[in-house]
Amino acid sequence: MVYFQSLTQSELIEKLIPVSKEILCSKLRRDVVRTPELEQALDEKARSQAKYRAKQMFSWVYQRGVTDWNAMTDLSKDLRHWCSEHLPIFRLSQRIARQAQDGTHKFLWDLGDHKTIESVIIPAALQEKEGAEEVNEALEEGRRFSGKSTEQKDLTSERWKRLTACISSQVGCAMGCKFCLTGIQGLDRHLEVHEIVTQVHELRMLAPITNIVFMGMGEPLHNLDHVAKACQILLDPDGLSFSKRKVTVSTSGIVPAIDELGKRVDVSLAISLNGTTDEQRSRVMPVNKKWNLEALLGACRRFPLGPHRRITFEYVMLKGINDTLEDAARIVQLTRGIPSKINLIPFNEHPGSEFKRPSDDTVRRFQSYLVDRKLTATVRISRGRDILAACGQLRSIFGTARGTDKHRDWKELPVLSS
Repeated sequence: MVYFQSLTQSELIEKLIPVSKEILCSKLRRDVVRTPELEQALDEKARSQAKYRAKQMFSWVYQRGVTDWNAMTDLSKDLRHWCSEHLPIFRLSQRIARQAQDGTHKFLWDLGDHKTIESVIIPAALQEKEGAEEVNEALEEGRRFSGKSTEQKDLTSERWKRLTACISSQVGCAMGCKFCLTGIQGLDRHLEVHEIVTQVHELRMLAPITNIVFMGMGEPLHNLDHVAKACQILLDPDGLSFSKRKVTVSTSGIVPAIDELGKRVDVSLAISLNGTTDEQRSRVMPVNKKWNLEALLGACRRFPLGPHRRITFEYVMLKGINDTLEDAARIVQLTRGIPSKINLIPFNEHPGSEFKRPSDDTVRRFQSYLVDRKLTATVRISRGRDILAACGQLRSIFGTARGTDKHRDWKELPVLSS
């Protein structure tokens, strides 16, 4: 079965051409002779109509949020009937939603094959401070939750300057990063293109999403074909129409796929660095044993960046492992010559983890060291930690790749208010 959300606009056009020609031919008089010239004229008109209809259909679904072909009144009845029969519009079934005290929303989706994935909407407020004050706020929120008012939690409120959708690319993950909860369950399967696109589509129908990050469950570049194609649909100006600067694909460091991503689609790139020596990084990220720091940073230097574009290096800070000023000094050397920014992420602790969160003073000193050496370094505000929606805390309702060992996380979280 081919779902609408699995097709780029060019692919949709190719599917619509024979349908459009069939509809055109049905309107010809029976006595009309089908000459080669007429056939060529019909082909040209069918292609022209297919282009126009594809643009209409993208607008109906992605911009207006209509998911019933029969409601698309400016499409012909014959075309609506064909679409209903041959091009279903995929919907995700929302099993549970949870809301954190800081306004973060986490969603559990059923995929139709008894598998589940999680997506998160992360809000950023208009009045949030920047620079050093933002770092202090980030560290403070790592210790407590702000308890903001109901109005502030409303995702449609004008107070939000940014609403980021953190979406999944796989059911589980095969990378086995030691600090990541998703890795506990292993890899079940890749998500299909329509499952990736529909996550964004469903979230946008709930809230005015401004940014997309492929930082949910899974390693996006392990599912490169589907992720790259999904990005094409997300960027299509007739569809979801996100800016290339607003779509970020994150990777643990699959070097050949980084090179390929840069050839296929123009999006922002984020690298999970998390270590400053091969020994250190291999301890927490097994992928480093295959593609070490030298290979990874070489791929970053080759990645095509437009004017004023930068690669984000995500750095999960683990107490006593990678949080020293010597590590900060090595980051300066490793990223030299790469247009970049460093996103420091104090570890989000979760049950069963062997790692601990570094102290606030340690994080401040680390960040100050980088800034003093002219690097752009920020501290990520930990959103949704009370509902396990923060970085490294996502996993499906099933705790293993076999999908048999249910965990209790969702049962213990507060239900999202309507």
